[in-house]
Amino acid sequence: MSSPFLGWVLSILLLLVACEAPLPEPPAVQPHGTAALTATRDKAVLIAGTGSLPVWDNAVEAVAARLRERGSVDIQRLSAAHAVVVHGGARAATLNNVLDAIGSMKPGPGEGCFVFATSNGHPGGLTLSMTGEVLSPFDLDRALVRGCGGAPTVIVISGCYTGVYARSPMNRANRVVLTASRPDRTSFGCSPGRTYTAYDTCLLYGLDAGGTWSQAYVAIQHCVIAGELPFGLAASEPQAWLGPAVADMPLPVATRDDIRPDAR
Repeated sequence: MSSPFLGWVLSILLLLVACEAPLPEPPAVQPHGTAALTATRDKAVLIAGTGSLPVWDNAVEAVAARLRERGSVDIQRLSAAHAVVVHGGARAATLNNVLDAIGSMKPGPGEGCFVFATSNGHPGGLTLSMTGEVLSPFDLDRALVRGCGGAPTVIVISGCYTGVYARSPMNRANRVVLTASRPDRTSFGCSPGRTYTAYDTCLLYGLDAGGTWSQAYVAIQHCVIAGELPFGLAASEPQAWLGPAVADMPLPVATRDDIRPDAR
């Protein structure tokens, strides 16, 4: 085998190894003080990953409205509903577009990241129905490392089996992660006639109750349990990761009174 050919083979192998190499860790994150977290403004990516019913886009719009009330104007919206993409100013919710949007957030001083994704779930991650792709925790983590680094970051993932996002590699010190269910449990409420899924209704209720993200998580858990019990459903058990650097992060929205735990 000639030397030029050996060199070509080695170059290809090195390129493949480089492509598979993990991203470097973000800079070490120090605990953010309560005052700094309160003043944080979010850059946001909001994703409705399924377009077969309006419940997912309804939730995205409701979360966007609350972020705007707080002063967040840098909001990227992605949707799997053709009408919302054509007429609503959203980008198509393909995997490439989702990862590109998250990787481009780049918050500056006094800014953080907020990602909300709601869709049907899959044991490997959240489904993007336009293309049949799945947003895996590993892809999401890599996009967040690129786009947010060590900035305060909140990720809410709503769908069946989404507890896979509340563990490694997503559980970094600068992140709050909320999910609609355990990794092995379904969530419910994506049916005709509903305004939001059950978890998204409870998320809005938790946001509007005020306080911190840890308090919102408790309120969401109680709300979901109250919704499941009358139907005899298996408990979905919403999950959370509350990173030590952002343990006291306040909610990004003003209190409202138009959402209740039993809203439809």
